[in-house]
Amino acid sequence: MANVLVPLAEGCEELESVTVIDLLRRAGVAVTTAGLTPGPVKASRGVVLVPDTTLDAVAGENFDMIVLPGGAKGAERLGDDARIIALLQQAAADGCYIAAICAAPAVLAKAGLLRGRRVTSYPGFWTVRRESSIKSSRSLSMVGL
Repeated sequence: MANVLVPLAEGCEELESVTVIDLLRRAGVAVTTAGLTPGPVKASRGVVLVPDTTLDAVAGENFDMIVLPGGAKGAERLGDDARIIALLQQAAADGCYIAAICAAPAVLAKAGLLRGRRVTSYPGFWTVRRESSIKSSRSLSMVGL
Protein backbone atom coordinates (compact mmCIF):
# COMPACT_ATOMS: atom_id res chain seq x y z
CA MET A 1 0.00 0.00 0.00
CA ALA A 2 1.24 3.47 -0.87
CA ASN A 3 2.29 5.64 2.05
CA VAL A 4 1.83 9.43 1.80
CA LEU A 5 2.96 12.20 4.15
CA VAL A 6 1.00 15.45 4.41
CA PRO A 7 2.81 17.94 6.66
CA LEU A 8 0.50 20.50 8.26
CA ALA A 9 1.61 23.97 9.29
CA GLU A 10 -0.31 26.81 10.91
CA GLY A 11 -2.00 28.75 8.12
CA CYS A 12 -2.32 25.83 5.70
CA GLU A 13 -5.33 25.93 3.39
CA GLU A 14 -8.11 23.75 4.81
CA LEU A 15 -9.58 22.63 1.51
CA GLU A 16 -6.21 21.70 0.03
CA SER A 17 -5.27 19.75 3.14
CA VAL A 18 -8.49 17.92 3.98
CA THR A 19 -9.48 17.13 0.38
CA VAL A 20 -6.14 15.46 -0.37
CA ILE A 21 -6.20 13.52 2.89
CA ASP A 22 -9.81 12.42 2.41
CA LEU A 23 -9.52 11.40 -1.24
CA LEU A 24 -6.33 9.43 -0.70
CA ARG A 25 -7.72 7.62 2.33
CA ARG A 26 -10.93 6.77 0.43
CA ALA A 27 -8.69 5.28 -2.27
CA GLY A 28 -7.02 3.04 0.30
CA VAL A 29 -3.77 4.99 0.53
CA ALA A 30 -2.08 5.17 3.93
CA VAL A 31 -1.90 8.90 4.73
CA THR A 32 0.05 10.28 7.67
CA THR A 33 -0.59 13.88 8.65
CA ALA A 34 2.23 15.44 10.62
CA GLY A 35 2.25 18.79 12.38
CA LEU A 36 5.43 20.82 12.57
CA THR A 37 4.82 21.05 16.31
CA PRO A 38 2.74 18.93 18.69
CA GLY A 39 -0.96 19.67 18.92
CA PRO A 40 -3.73 21.01 16.71
CA VAL A 41 -3.00 23.16 13.65
CA LYS A 42 -5.10 26.26 12.98
CA ALA A 43 -5.63 26.52 9.23
CA SER A 44 -6.00 29.70 7.16
CA ARG A 45 -9.75 30.11 7.68
CA GLY A 46 -9.74 29.19 11.35
CA VAL A 47 -10.55 25.49 10.99
CA VAL A 48 -8.59 23.43 13.51
CA LEU A 49 -6.95 20.29 12.16
CA VAL A 50 -5.57 17.53 14.39
CA PRO A 51 -2.52 15.87 12.82
CA ASP A 52 -1.94 12.14 13.30
CA THR A 53 1.56 12.81 14.64
CA THR A 54 4.45 15.27 14.54
CA LEU A 55 7.11 15.72 11.91
CA ASP A 56 9.76 14.70 14.44
CA ALA A 57 7.92 11.43 15.13
CA VAL A 58 8.04 10.41 11.45
CA ALA A 59 11.62 11.51 10.82
CA GLY A 60 13.47 8.72 9.09
CA GLU A 61 10.33 6.98 7.81
CA ASN A 62 10.07 6.31 4.09
CA PHE A 63 7.10 7.69 2.18
CA ASP A 64 6.09 7.04 -1.41
CA MET A 65 4.83 10.59 -1.75
CA ILE A 66 4.85 13.90 0.09
CA VAL A 67 1.99 16.34 -0.50
CA LEU A 68 2.42 19.95 0.58
CA PRO A 69 -0.88 21.80 0.97
CA GLY A 70 -0.96 25.47 0.08
CA GLY A 71 -2.08 28.47 2.03
CA ALA A 72 0.31 31.42 1.99
CA LYS A 73 1.18 31.36 5.69
CA GLY A 74 1.26 27.57 5.83
CA ALA A 75 3.60 27.36 2.84
CA GLU A 76 5.78 30.07 4.36
CA ARG A 77 6.04 28.11 7.61
CA LEU A 78 6.83 24.88 5.74
CA GLY A 79 9.55 26.68 3.79
CA ASP A 80 11.03 28.15 6.95
CA ASP A 81 11.35 24.72 8.57
CA ALA A 82 14.79 23.18 7.99
CA ARG A 83 13.35 19.69 8.63
CA ILE A 84 10.89 20.09 5.75
CA ILE A 85 13.61 21.35 3.41
CA ALA A 86 15.88 18.42 4.30
CA LEU A 87 12.98 15.95 4.01
CA LEU A 88 12.09 17.23 0.52
CA GLN A 89 15.68 17.18 -0.67
CA GLN A 90 16.14 13.61 0.53
CA ALA A 91 12.79 12.55 -0.92
CA ALA A 92 13.73 14.00 -4.30
CA ALA A 93 17.11 12.25 -4.19
CA ASP A 94 15.33 8.99 -3.38
CA GLY A 95 12.88 9.39 -6.27
CA CYS A 96 9.85 10.00 -4.06
CA TYR A 97 6.82 11.67 -5.64
CA ILE A 98 6.33 15.22 -4.38
CA ALA A 99 3.24 17.37 -4.90
CA ALA A 100 2.89 21.02 -3.94
CA ILE A 101 -0.47 22.78 -4.14
CA CYS A 102 -1.18 26.49 -4.69
CA ALA A 103 1.50 28.47 -2.81
CA ALA A 104 3.50 25.39 -1.77
CA PRO A 105 5.75 25.29 -4.87
CA ALA A 106 7.58 28.14 -3.09
CA VAL A 107 8.72 25.50 -0.58
CA LEU A 108 10.10 23.35 -3.40
CA ALA A 109 11.90 26.39 -4.80
CA LYS A 110 13.41 27.12 -1.39
CA ALA A 111 14.61 23.51 -1.25
CA GLY A 112 16.29 24.03 -4.63
CA LEU A 113 14.12 21.45 -6.37
CA LEU A 114 12.55 23.52 -9.15
CA ARG A 115 15.46 24.97 -11.11
CA GLY A 116 14.81 24.48 -14.81
CA ARG A 117 11.47 22.75 -14.23
CA ARG A 118 8.02 23.79 -15.35
CA VAL A 119 5.62 24.56 -12.54
CA THR A 120 2.05 25.68 -12.07
CA SER A 121 1.18 27.55 -8.90
CA TYR A 122 -0.82 30.28 -7.28
CA PRO A 123 -0.09 33.56 -9.11
CA GLY A 124 1.46 35.09 -5.97
CA PHE A 125 4.33 32.66 -6.47
CA TRP A 126 5.37 34.24 -9.78
CA THR A 127 7.97 36.52 -8.16
CA VAL A 128 9.66 33.56 -6.49
CA ARG A 129 9.58 31.65 -9.79
CA ARG A 130 11.42 34.39 -11.65
CA GLU A 131 14.03 34.66 -8.92
CA SER A 132 14.61 30.92 -9.02
CA SER A 133 15.05 30.69 -12.82
CA ILE A 134 12.06 28.38 -13.08
CA LYS A 135 10.42 28.00 -16.46
CA SER A 136 6.84 29.20 -16.39
CA SER A 137 3.92 28.27 -18.56
CA ARG A 138 0.30 29.26 -18.85
CA SER A 139 -0.55 25.64 -19.53
CA LEU A 140 -0.92 23.00 -16.84
CA SER A 141 2.42 21.50 -15.94
CA MET A 142 3.28 18.58 -13.71
CA VAL A 143 6.42 18.60 -11.65
CA GLY A 144 7.91 15.11 -11.53
CA LEU A 145 10.62 15.11 -8.91
